[in-house]
Amino acid sequence: MAKLHTPRWAWVLTGSGHFFTESFALIHQLEHCDIFVTKAAEEVLAMYKLKLDFPKTMRVIHDKTASSIPVGGFYHGVYHTVVIAPATSNTVAKCVLGISDTIATNVYAQAGKCRVPSIVFACDTAPELETMAPHGMVKVYPRPVDLEHTERLKNFHYTKVVESLADLEAAVAARRAELECHG
Repeated sequence: MAKLHTPRWAWVLTGSGHFFTESFALIHQLEHCDIFVTKAAEEVLAMYKLKLDFPKTMRVIHDKTASSIPVGGFYHGVYHTVVIAPATSNTVAKCVLGISDTIATNVYAQAGKCRVPSIVFACDTAPELETMAPHGMVKVYPRPVDLEHTERLKNFHYTKVVESLADLEAAVAARRAELECHG
């Protein structure tokens, strides 16, 4: 295998269906990206009939180890940016509380420890939302605790929380521009 370009993007897919297909499509617009796939995301990929077929400049890393060994790359400058999109309320809560027991929460924790900027597309951002499920639109009503965790995450260093697909696209584009200026 050819040597991979570094530093690179780290994109985490979690088990939320909220704008999952749109977030998944954004990955294809990047070069040099590692896609970290949680066990729950594996289930969502199947529900939406999506395949993890990416160009050779990308790697897919599955949540297969208890200690999330693949996140060690953060200590060696492998990643310049983390994107967690979409981010479940479970992932957001664990990030806020400092729990790192999945590949998603380990990626976020290691990024923070290494001062790598993170963009988090939180799913639970308003008391009432409409989201696309595999069989059509559904209404969801995030719990107050979920909304509180999203607000708390906004205050974390090196973290930008986005609340819409348009905000996610803009944040990724802004980070790309920033990297090109410093590249």
